Amino acid sequence: MTAPPKSAVILISGRGSNMRALVEAPTGVEIRAVISNRPHAKGLEWATHQGLAAEIVDHTGFSNREAFDAALARAIDAYGADLVLLAGFMRILTDGFIARYARRLVNIHPSLLPAFPGLHTHRRALQAGVKVHGATVHLVTPALDDGPIIAQGVVPVLAGDTEQSLAARVLEVEHRIYPLAVRWLAEGRIEFVAAGVVQVRGAGVSTDTMVSPRNPE
Repeated sequence: MTAPPKSAVILISGRGSNMRALVEAPTGVEIRAVISNRPHAKGLEWATHQGLAAEIVDHTGFSNREAFDAALARAIDAYGADLVLLAGFMRILTDGFIARYARRLVNIHPSLLPAFPGLHTHRRALQAGVKVHGATVHLVTPALDDGPIIAQGVVPVLAGDTEQSLAARVLEVEHRIYPLAVRWLAEGRIEFVAAGVVQVRGAGVSTDTMVSPRNPE
């Protein structure tokens, strides 16, 4: 008997370019809804045009993080989703919320974690003089921009790069590795091998692409 496909809710705060990449890619995951904490997030309009359920849980209407997270969890749970995918969701989530979706809450961050957690990653990468930069898909834990790394995509830092040019190059990689990582989750390829460490079953070392691990056959 074939298992039913995995399902997900995507959380956004802005234009939702990674949301769009997830919706358009063949991940094998059913996107049941897009939820934003900002009423005017541009990604909501795009999601609606795709026929997706689009909701707003405005964080400014709550007195504290716990109350907001409780309302957000109720909205997510109404869709019975297997995964919660953060795609430019600009809120720090409480420990209780993260525990509720342990090993099901996924984020993409615009740096090669553990380097440059937090904000302004491209500026900090340029200031540090690193020669490569990139993005990381990881499972969310209470520590900011921490958690088991599922996939990373690498780009070169070029002479003359600005924050904007480097950000654009990294964003292209984000749109590639996030759907890939979600597909691996949907296929049950993610294995926990140690505390805070996962591996992708069937993946090897890439020699022809700047994504690690490579796409399993």
